Amino acid sequence: MMHGVVVEFDEAAGLGAVDGDDGTRYDFHCVEIADGTRAIPVGAHVTFRPLPKLGRIEAAALERP
Repeated sequence: MMHGVVVEFDEAAGLGAVDGDDGTRYDFHCVEIADGTRAIPVGAHVTFRPLPKLGRIEAAALERP
């Protein structure tokens, strides 16, 4: 698992981004929010796992500790 902070989230589109503690920005779709809420606030600290998807690495299984 990796750690990071949500830096973008567009609730209407369901798309967001996490800055990982490795310095990489990972995009994600709201279906990857583990608690099923489909929304997460910008600034939230999260754990996630990198997931190869569509030719890039995205954040998956986002959870707020």
